[in-house]
Amino acid sequence: MLHRGQESTDGTGGGELAVPMAWLYAEYIADELLRTGDLMPPTSFEFRAGRDALALTIFLSDTGGELSGIRVVSQLETWLSLTAYDQPWQDWVRRRMAQLAAEAIECGGPAPDLELASAAWRWLEETELLAPDLDAVPGGVAVGEEDGPKVWTAAWQLGLPLGHLAIHLF
Repeated sequence: MLHRGQESTDGTGGGELAVPMAWLYAEYIADELLRTGDLMPPTSFEFRAGRDALALTIFLSDTGGELSGIRVVSQLETWLSLTAYDQPWQDWVRRRMAQLAAEAIECGGPAPDLELASAAWRWLEETELLAPDLDAVPGGVAVGEEDGPKVWTAAWQLGLPLGHLAIHLF
């Protein structure tokens, strides 16, 4: 998706088309990690939730603006720690998004990367997916995923552990 912006892909400015390369690269890495893990069909909403949560993690953890030059293997530990179960990922995403929005305003306008990341974050927050209720084990006996109770879960709450698992499997 191309937007008319204040800088081109090489940052020279001049009203050229701004291509959201950092977001597209983060999304590509997330997609490849999930496909390699073969956790679910790439056409499923669960896959999208995992890809978007992982892409947000990758994009927002790039504090130095070096995303396209990173070596994936060197960042795996950082992404694992950010997506770990006991981490306040949702709060971290909100803080980083606010920080990047403030920086974009200081630089004179909307950033295409941030616009795409914001759209992914909105989808993750606003979309609920029907998933197995891992907190409810009827009668103390585990049942198959198809037979067990299900609960509506925010897409990010389902996608985040999928992304974390995909990183482990890489």
